[in-house]
Amino acid sequence: MSYLVLARKWRPRDFESLVGQDHVVRALTHALTTQRLHHAWLFTGTRGVGKTTLSRILAKSLNCEAGITAHPCGKCAACTQIDAGRFVDYVELDAASNRGVDEMTQLLEQAVYAPTAARFKVYMIDEVHMLSGHAFNAMLKTLEEPPPHVKFILATTDPQKIPPTVLSRCLQFNLKQMAPESIASHLAWVLEQENVRFESLALRLIGQSASGSMRDALSLTDQAIAFSSGDLTLESVRSMLGSVDQTLLVQLLQSLYQCDAPQVLEVTRRLSERGLSLRAALADLAILLSRIAITQRVGTCELEDETVRDAVQHLANEMPADLVQLFYTVCVHSRQELAQAPDEFAGFVMICLRMLGFVDSLVDPQKKSAPLKTSQPVESSKPTGLASTAENTERLSAPASGSTVLETPDSSTTPADPTPSLVAATPVHPVPPSDASEQEKSAEDFVGVAIREAKDTQLFRQDAPAPGKSNDQARLSSGAGLTDPSDLQSGVNLCGRKCLRPAHRRHIQHIRMIRQMHHHRSHRLMMLDMMRCCHLSLMIMVRTVCFRGKMPRR
Repeated sequence: MSYLVLARKWRPRDFESLVGQDHVVRALTHALTTQRLHHAWLFTGTRGVGKTTLSRILAKSLNCEAGITAHPCGKCAACTQIDAGRFVDYVELDAASNRGVDEMTQLLEQAVYAPTAARFKVYMIDEVHMLSGHAFNAMLKTLEEPPPHVKFILATTDPQKIPPTVLSRCLQFNLKQMAPESIASHLAWVLEQENVRFESLALRLIGQSASGSMRDALSLTDQAIAFSSGDLTLESVRSMLGSVDQTLLVQLLQSLYQCDAPQVLEVTRRLSERGLSLRAALADLAILLSRIAITQRVGTCELEDETVRDAVQHLANEMPADLVQLFYTVCVHSRQELAQAPDEFAGFVMICLRMLGFVDSLVDPQKKSAPLKTSQPVESSKPTGLASTAENTERLSAPASGSTVLETPDSSTTPADPTPSLVAATPVHPVPPSDASEQEKSAEDFVGVAIREAKDTQLFRQDAPAPGKSNDQARLSSGAGLTDPSDLQSGVNLCGRKCLRPAHRRHIQHIRMIRQMHHHRSHRLMMLDMMRCCHLSLMIMVRTVCFRGKMPRR
């Protein structure tokens, strides 16, 4: 006898053995128990989640010799022949190869005849979205009012391509992708029946690689059994799948945090020499960073691998939360840039160097060279951080030679020192004085540049305000006091409800919030990119206000 693959050998035979589709099983079981049977069902979902299996179980429940039941016996002629695929009154049609109107017309002509040896004649049309438009139109009338002995079961992986007229005639059930835990549990049961040794972490890795498909998981298990000679270990499965070793990613992250550029390049070379996909490594690094961020908030790490769990817990205690979020953002957004790089290795190296650049700006140089150890909470009364913040505020307020002096908020309205809760929550790290002053000053100049450019192009009204104008109107017309982003609220008061959209008002609120956060030293370089994002929208907003203010009313 030829070998039968695991996906076919261990196909579920009843509703109880079906994995991961409890919501569909519950609905069909109640319908069969109460005899409230629809004439057409539509099963949707990705490949390998149980659409064909559900169709066969439902056909057995309808035609079992014990009667219409949610628990078919599996021993009668109808049940055994349906499982074997040779039951005369159960027809499976592949719409991908029978998509024309002629094939559909032939099927509908046969449907009018009574079943040969069963209670119902069941037609299962797989990949129904592949039917042509004329074929869908030909089956509409029969699908709406079929003969009492006919049941239709439709299955598809792309329900958006099915016409609404067909969807409205069916009961639609969306089959979910299966969780890796459910897949690993089912694989463990299958391998126990097959007397194959395995490691739980290896099955977990197969479950993650299956992407929610049980058939893919069973096919990968067949491949793993052949690859490892009947002994499924974590190393053999990882080598077969070509997945990235988590310990290498932990080493890469530790090297990035310690600002050890040679070690970062060494780990990257090791990843490349093993033939691993660096794009997949970047995705796994983002997942690892998300687990670190969750551990920082929750306090515990729920990973089965003890080595990786201890390393994640250690990094969660050491790395600042804002740095973790920054690394995660770089990993997610750099995946698109990696496809445009000259080669994958060069692109991955540049992404790592970009992360190192953020570490240079956000982490204490003494802490970079020091080994990782348990972190201590930052006290709110740390004098060095507050002193550096005050010195930097004074340096920003001093005008540079050849530059336009900007109006700065009064110290009474904008506190120089951050609140104690903010200092305790976010460590205050010193910033290299060479570049920080220019970058921070350019961040504050963005708003002023937008206002000055609008004034230089004479978009503001230069005439004197009328006697009946309010203070806000006078300040906007004269252009006075507009270097402070908080004064942009004057524009909202003047023509906001008629000239400014809600999105522009939100830009003003965001800039005011960014300006307040900008006074906290540890956030300044992170706020720089946010200010750049708002710059273009702010210039468009100011010009829109001025143009609309000069246009005559009709």
